[in-house]
Amino acid sequence: MPSQQISNAIDGAVYTTSTGAPVAQPYAAQRIGTLGPLLLQDFHHLDLLAHFDRERIPERVVHAKGAGAHGYFETTHDLGDITSCKLFTNVGQKVNATVRFSTVGGESGSADTARDPRGFAIKLKTEEGNLDWVFNNTPVFFIRDPAKFPHFIHTQKRNPQTHLKDPDMFWDYLSQNPESAHQVMILFSDRGTPDGYHNMHGYSGHTFKLVKDDASFVYAQIHVIADGGFKTLDNTTATRLSGEQPDYGIRSLFETIEAGQLPSWTVYVQTMTPAQAEDFRYNILDLTKVWSHKDYPLRPVGRLVLNENPQNYFAEIEQAAFSPSHTIPYFEPTADPVLQSRLFSYPDTHRHRLGVNYNQIPVNAPRVLVANFQRDGFMTINNQGTRPNYQSSIVPLTYVHNKGTLMVNAQDDERAAKHETWVGGAFLDLSEVTELDFEQPRTLYRQVMNDIDRDHLVSNIASHLGGVKNPTIKARSLAYFACVDQLLSDRIAEAIGSPTTKPLPVKPASEAVRFRSRFTV
Repeated sequence: MPSQQISNAIDGAVYTTSTGAPVAQPYAAQRIGTLGPLLLQDFHHLDLLAHFDRERIPERVVHAKGAGAHGYFETTHDLGDITSCKLFTNVGQKVNATVRFSTVGGESGSADTARDPRGFAIKLKTEEGNLDWVFNNTPVFFIRDPAKFPHFIHTQKRNPQTHLKDPDMFWDYLSQNPESAHQVMILFSDRGTPDGYHNMHGYSGHTFKLVKDDASFVYAQIHVIADGGFKTLDNTTATRLSGEQPDYGIRSLFETIEAGQLPSWTVYVQTMTPAQAEDFRYNILDLTKVWSHKDYPLRPVGRLVLNENPQNYFAEIEQAAFSPSHTIPYFEPTADPVLQSRLFSYPDTHRHRLGVNYNQIPVNAPRVLVANFQRDGFMTINNQGTRPNYQSSIVPLTYVHNKGTLMVNAQDDERAAKHETWVGGAFLDLSEVTELDFEQPRTLYRQVMNDIDRDHLVSNIASHLGGVKNPTIKARSLAYFACVDQLLSDRIAEAIGSPTTKPLPVKPASEAVRFRSRFTV
């Protein structure tokens, strides 16, 4: 929430220096004589220029262009049977929320309607600290290996020589990493161009843990489903808006809230027990896979509503700092390697962009008292007064032990230990591509999409892949889609005037399932 709303009409403010001294003539500068050089003593003028030179902070490497608003999350259903997390067990409670939506690959001046995944970051200020949900508008992602992430982002941005977006880089990378097929097909469907930020769903993608006091847990994925439905733009409309209204997403979100048409989402959890995870056809730590809603139904837990636009975009949205490592008791990360990497990377980039005390900025500051041994550094706002900066025997801090943070269930050590061994073995599933990686994209194409969706998918891919100059990359990309469906690949080949191609060679699904079964309890 904004910490301060300032209006000259209300507070009768007069123009001052940054130190509060009134200034009679804001555009004047002190000189020696009428035409002489400026004076070094003119603090107002020099401070004005010096601050102007430093107004810009580094933009986010990814998710640079975005929009945001404030609102609340209300708990509507009790999940006490699966977790001791207070946020999910106290029906009727409301907590303040700040949400930032964004495109992923574009710079801060890029178009809101570009074909790109969208970020969907939510900061919930609970009575036990901040819980950040750093989600996307797609339930899967391109990769499942964190070491690939910086390389991947480089290929989605600009060529280091030409400084242009480069289809050859784009498809060269993706066709070498075919586990990306599921996300690529979503991206090149009409869901790759949402109709405004507030008309899309949000998904955790990653698997988390919801834990109880006895240290038992379930695996969980979070779904934030737009009450008005996921609305999309076709490629022609999205392209037109890129030129006519490049800030279409920011404008439509702001104007919708100003008009009192408050965007809202229903929040669901999708859960799986450890035993179910061991029998699951796919790896639960695999960011490129979804869980069947039929087998693992969505369970409502709350409602997210946006009801307040920011008073100052930079202070409240640009400085908003989200990280999946900002968690609360009983809501925990899993061993998902991409998630584990994000736990470090996100706070690290905030310290770079905003400074080491980024969590003291009002939009990020928790509603609860912060008491620890962190002190000083750039932009210190709350330095904790006279509290000792070490564990003092004179003024000691109290420690709260949460049973739920334990990794093993004290009542079932052997069972839990076996499951952790299984999780360790499951990591090996993520290291190679098998036929399993094309089952869900194939279902998406053949069963989920209708004829119009399939036509748009082919047209959208062809319009982008057709810009590739390297024939080897074109052929490999067509082989990539042939792994999903040969007819899909052939239709794209015809659309771009290229020869048809057979599927990439990959291991059969049976090898992955048989390998993983050795670790099943």
